Amino acid sequence: MRRVTIYTDGACSGNPGPGGYGAILTDDATGKTREIAGGEAETTNNRMELLGVIEALSLLKRPCEVRIFTDSRYVADAMTLGWADKWRANGWMRTKKDPAKNPELWERLLSLCEIHKVTFHWVKGHAENPMNNRCDEMAVEKSREYREKG
Repeated sequence: MRRVTIYTDGACSGNPGPGGYGAILTDDATGKTREIAGGEAETTNNRMELLGVIEALSLLKRPCEVRIFTDSRYVADAMTLGWADKWRANGWMRTKKDPAKNPELWERLLSLCEIHKVTFHWVKGHAENPMNNRCDEMAVEKSREYREKG
C-alpha cells in the first residue's frame, strides 16, 4: 500500500470571515511533494482546518496509508479520540441538546477515512515545523485573497 504524509493548516480572518487552507502531500517512497491551497469568502477556522484535510485526501486516487499532521486539536482530537464517529452515530449531535458543527464536512472526512488507512498526529502550530509553517503561509495567503475580494 502506498504511503503518503500530509501536512495541513487552516486560517481565518475574523471567525467567521474570509479563510483559507493549505496542504502538502508527500509520497513517502519517492519524496515527491504537491502543495494545494484554497479558501472561502465566509467561513470559520475550523471549517478551513477540516477542508484542508478533506481536499488533500480527495487527491489520492487509490487506497493509501496516510499520516496526517495538523495543528488543529479540533480535527486531531475528534478523529483520534473517536468524537466524530460518535457524533455521526448520534445523528450529528454532540449531546442530546448540542448539535455537532460542520456535519457535512465531518461526513466527507469520515468517508475518506473509510477508503484510506489514516492516522492523525497533532503538531504545535507556529513552531519550528517547516511543513506546518508552509501550510500556514498558504492558508493565510488564501484568506487574504478572499478578504481583498470582499
